[in-house]
Amino acid sequence: MGKKRGFLVMLLVLALALTGAFAGGEKEGAAGSEEVYNVRMSSAEVDGDFMTVWANNFADYMREETDGRMNIEVYPYGTLGGNRDIVELTQIGVTELVSADYGWLAAFIPEVQVLSLHYIWPKERIGEVMDWVVNNGEIMAFLEEGFRNYGLVPLSIQYEGWQWLTSKPKATKLAEFKGLKTRVMPSKMLVEDYRAYGMSPTPMAYGEIYSGLQTGLIDAQLQPLFANYSMGFWEVTNYFTQMWAEPFLGIPTVNMQWFDSLPEDIQALMRSYYNDNVIASAEWIDERHTRERKEISEKRPDIVWTEWDETEIAKAKEMARVVWEEKYPEISGERGPQALEILLKDIEDAKAALGIK
Repeated sequence: MGKKRGFLVMLLVLALALTGAFAGGEKEGAAGSEEVYNVRMSSAEVDGDFMTVWANNFADYMREETDGRMNIEVYPYGTLGGNRDIVELTQIGVTELVSADYGWLAAFIPEVQVLSLHYIWPKERIGEVMDWVVNNGEIMAFLEEGFRNYGLVPLSIQYEGWQWLTSKPKATKLAEFKGLKTRVMPSKMLVEDYRAYGMSPTPMAYGEIYSGLQTGLIDAQLQPLFANYSMGFWEVTNYFTQMWAEPFLGIPTVNMQWFDSLPEDIQALMRSYYNDNVIASAEWIDERHTRERKEISEKRPDIVWTEWDETEIAKAKEMARVVWEEKYPEISGERGPQALEILLKDIEDAKAALGIK
């Protein structure tokens, strides 16, 4: 952690300490009575977007199922700092929960890099496939081992829609990607993913994307459709291109020490909520994306929408496979190759169980 970032995090620690937000929450109740937990959950997305909506749903569920024993206050993006800050706050035990994404979590946990590889997931019925993988596969248990090495516990994986490449200059096919200054999350794996297509990947904070596009600091960026809508990125772009390469994935995560201190029934409730709602949340976001795409098209009829066919996808898959073989092993740590092997098997098993070719 750099000196400046460390200082900012310590300021947040001090501020939250004054409001009693340390991991373990505020425990209430007389001796012998059931404890009441007043805890904090930060979100990497703004109010009304996927992570924050489902975090609030989770808070309501936990309050109801525990008869008020678990009270979770949700803090949307920016309230407690940037994306890296909120993961660090949960890791060091200042807050108890965080809803973050694979790109930022991979900066802490090498095994998470596997979720950043391109053309891993099937284009069709991804919500159902992910539901099977999360609930029946082996990848979650494997990833949890890695998370626990860094003081965290993952509750599930959530599909938040496919990433759209939005650009000001025309960039609708591979041949037009060369030199494209493209904002990516600060993940070594994602940088290599997009560099393989000839782009110039540029890590940048989420809150700086709009001005980056507006001023020409970047040519393009990648987000699921809801983020393009809510953050207004559609206002400063001309092309939306769907490569079908990378689903945006949320990972609700808990401070390990706090989680392990909870009664087993509460731990089970926390896991089951997210695992039981993989398909429901996928359907929710797909419906929202249909609506928001229509609204963007009505407001900006000049925007060009392109969805790649199998020919263009096949070209990109060849480039992505080189990254799997040459870049991924050195970035993902000693357990990375095993993570890829497990995830690929889980996905193939899921497709077989669901009758997907």
